[in-house]
This record gives sequence, structure tokens and C-alpha cells, in this order.
Amino acid sequence: MSAIEDLCRTVARLRAPDGCPWDREQTHQTLTRCLIDECSELLDTIDRMDLPHMREELGDVLIQVVFHAQLATEQGKFDFEDVARDINDKLIRRHPHVFQKNGKPLGAKGRKKLGLNSPDAVLTQWEAIKAKEQGKAKQKKRILSGIPSAMPALVRAHEISERVAAVGFEWAKTSEVVDKIDEEVRELRDALDESPARAEEELGDLLFAIAGLARKLNLEPEAALRKANEKFTKRFDKVEAALEPRGSSVHQSNLEEMDAIWQEIKHT
Repeated sequence: MSAIEDLCRTVARLRAPDGCPWDREQTHQTLTRCLIDECSELLDTIDRMDLPHMREELGDVLIQVVFHAQLATEQGKFDFEDVARDINDKLIRRHPHVFQKNGKPLGAKGRKKLGLNSPDAVLTQWEAIKAKEQGKAKQKKRILSGIPSAMPALVRAHEISERVAAVGFEWAKTSEVVDKIDEEVRELRDALDESPARAEEELGDLLFAIAGLARKLNLEPEAALRKANEKFTKRFDKVEAALEPRGSSVHQSNLEEMDAIWQEIKHT
């Protein structure tokens, strides 16, 4: 028996009538927070390239997938095998430059004939195949359909930018995106004197433009922001540590003193 089969059996046992009380009371809805938390912990190990802990966190994410599949199995909807089969079939369908329709690897001649030799070309093909599949489902789908509204806003902005770029709605040069960001900053400055609602709108436009720049630079904005958060946290911890020998704290200090320490730390 494979390790994944062992895991599915373990989760099913936890859900059995005489299984674990906590596991038995879980639903798809109650597990959403667990999934978000586990994905966040996995992303942290990826940012640090902490491979030993990444292995562990991948397992924690996997058990969320298995758990949801088990709940669906109990409802007679689908099981883990269905999930794995569906995603495997999708990968084969959307990589015709790698696989034949029967799932067998495509030969060198076939790959050359398709001429898909760049990530951008592959992405464009992926979106075209996806749109065709959705059309067959007799659902009027648009390019931006199906991007979850519950997705973190910065990640969603990146996905929106990526999808429209794949169909040619794209800045020609990176410098043009930077110019757009400068424009949004100016509009935000003007909005500060108008109303909070107007400022919020312009701030959103600025963040969206920044997400577009990240995509243009082949960077993931959520990862970039996580690194900035971590850098700020470490520096502010050092500010607190520097105040302690002075018999002071961030609560007793003032902005001028804290900023002076911050600048010291920044340039060391």
C-alpha cells in the first residue's frame, strides 16, 4: 500500500464513529481557516528555503486536501482518487506540447511543430485551452471569470494582471508600468484632500499597478511583501532591543529617538 493510501485510511479512521471527536465534527467550512494557516506556514518555509520544514508543511497542506476529499466521500460526491485523476487529466489536456491526447509523452518532432518554446507562449496556450473547455461547458465565461473573490487581494491582482497580459492586454515596457505607478501616486496625493472614500479608491489603484509591475518583473508580489514585512519586523525588534539598555522602551520613547536608532540599524 502506498503512503498516500495510508494517509487516506488514517483520515477515514479519524472520521469514523469511534474516531476522534474533533475530526468528526469538522466540515468543509470549519476547515477553511486551517487551510489558510497551513498554506501560510508553507509559504514561510519557501521564503526561507527551509527544505526540512517545507517537507513537513507540505504534509500539513496535503492533509487538508485529503480531509476535504474524505468529507466528500462520506457525502457520496467524490473521493481523493477522483481529485487526483481530474487534476492529472487537466495537466495532460493543457500541455499538448508535452503530452499526446492519450497521455503519452510527445516526441521531439511534435514539440518542435507546436513551437512552444517560452513560458509566455505556454501560458497563452493554457488560457486558450481553458477558455475552450469552459465554452464546452456551455457557460459564458470571461477571461477573468473564476478568480476567487476570497483570494488575498494582492495575489488576486497579480492573477488578474497575468490573465489579461496572456491575451495581449499588456504594457509594452516595464518603464510604462513605473510611469503608471507615478501617475497613481499623484492621484492619491490629490485624493487625500478630498475624502477617505476617494483616497481608498486611489490607494487601491496604486496597489493594483504595483501588482502589475511585480508580474511584469516576474516577481510574486505577495512574496515580496512578506519579505518586506519580515525585514521591518527584524529591524523594529532591534529598535526595541536598543532602547532597553537605556532604561527605555517604545512606549516611553518618541519618534525622533526611535527613528535615529532605525537609521543606525538600517545602515549597519
